[in-house]
Amino acid sequence: MPFTEYKIIHVVEGGLGTIFLGASGLPLKKMEKILNQEAKEGWQVVFQLVEQKRFMLFWQREAVIITLGR
Repeated sequence: MPFTEYKIIHVVEGGLGTIFLGASGLPLKKMEKILNQEAKEGWQVVFQLVEQKRFMLFWQREAVIITLGR
């Protein structure tokens, strides 16, 4: 059965950790909390993409784009 609604969630790694430590990692607990809340409302993960973007000219920062459907 195809999905009739979609929702996009964008989770980004912290900027301060990227500047001071060179990398900080994705906030997994935050991502888990968001996904659990969305699952309670009937959303399912359809697709997930990890992207790396330039951050303030010198650093790179990771972000996760999650597509949910129901």
